[in-house]
Amino acid sequence: MQPDIHFVPTPPEVVDAMLQLAQVKPGDLLYDLGCGDGRIVIAAAQKYGAQAIGLEIDTALVKETRAKARQAGLTGRVAIQQADIFSVDLSPATVVTLYLLSILNQRLLPRLRQLKPGARVVSHEFEMEGYPPQQTVSVKTADGRKRELYLWVAPFH
Repeated sequence: MQPDIHFVPTPPEVVDAMLQLAQVKPGDLLYDLGCGDGRIVIAAAQKYGAQAIGLEIDTALVKETRAKARQAGLTGRVAIQQADIFSVDLSPATVVTLYLLSILNQRLLPRLRQLKPGARVVSHEFEMEGYPPQQTVSVKTADGRKRELYLWVAPFH
C-alpha cells in the first residue's frame, strides 16, 4: 500500500512542544499516526513516561523505528505497527499526534470520533476544517521557521 504523504521529520523542538501541549504524562497511551522514524513515540516514552504506539505504513520505516525503540531500551513501552491509519481503532488512545495534511486530518475524523472524552489530539501545521482547535501554539525552530501546533480535546462532534 502506498502512503498518502511521504515522511517529513518533525524538528526536535516541535516534538517536545507537541508533547507538552498534549500534557503527556505517565499513564497516557499515545498513538502517533504516520510515525515515520519514531521520534515522537520514543520521546513520549523516554521523557514523559507514556506508553506509545507508532502507526506507519512504510515497511522500511517500521523496521528502522522498531530498531531505534529497541536500542533506546523501550521495547516494553513503545510498539510500532505497520498499519493503515484510516483503519485502526483509536479508542484506547489518550493522546493522538498528527503531522499530516489537513485533508488527511479530515479523513481521520471518523477514527478521532472513537476517542474517549478528554483524549487530546495535537497536529503539527495542519488544522481540521470545521473543528476549531481549543489551543494554538507557535514554535520557532532552529532554522528560524515558525511552526503552528493545534490542540483538540475529544469528543469530536
